[in-house]
Amino acid sequence: MANKYLARVAGRTQQVEAVTTGGPGSAGKLLAYGEDGRIHITALPPGIGVDANIFVASEALSAGDFVNIHDDSGTAKCRKADNSNGREADGFVTEAVSSSGEATVYPLDGTNNEMTGLSPGKKYWLGVSGAVISEPLNPTTNPNKICQYLGKAAWFTRLLSL
Repeated sequence: MANKYLARVAGRTQQVEAVTTGGPGSAGKLLAYGEDGRIHITALPPGIGVDANIFVASEALSAGDFVNIHDDSGTAKCRKADNSNGREADGFVTEAVSSSGEATVYPLDGTNNEMTGLSPGKKYWLGVSGAVISEPLNPTTNPNKICQYLGKAAWFTRLLSL
C-alpha cells in the first residue's frame, strides 16, 4: 500500500508518495513506516539504533548476504564477501539490492535476521558468494582461503554475530 499525501509542487497540488528510507534524496519529504511496520534505520539520526552505512553495491546482493567493503577508484563500495578470493566479511545486508543500487550495510556485531536453513545453536563461518558454512576451513587443504567466524544461529533464520 502506497502512503501518499497532498503537496504543492511548482504551484500545483499533487499527490506525492512518502519515503520509507532516509538519505540526501529524502530531504524535505514525509516519512512513512516500511512494510515491516518499522522506521528504516537510514531515517534515524546518528547514534540512535544500529550504526548502519550506505554503500553502492558493485554487484546484485540478496537479503542476508555478508558483504565486503572495497575501494573502487576512491569510492567505498560493497560486494559479496567470499572466503575463496580474499573478500572477508565487513557487514551484512537485510534487503536485496541490484548492482549499482544503494545497500544498507549493518556491522558484524548485529543480528542477521535474513538467513535461511540454519541450525539453532550451531556456529557458522564465511562461505562463498556472501553465504555461510557450518564448518571452519582446514588451513592445510585451503591455504589461500579465509576462515572467518561469523556467529551462532539463534534460530533457523537468525545468525547472531559475535
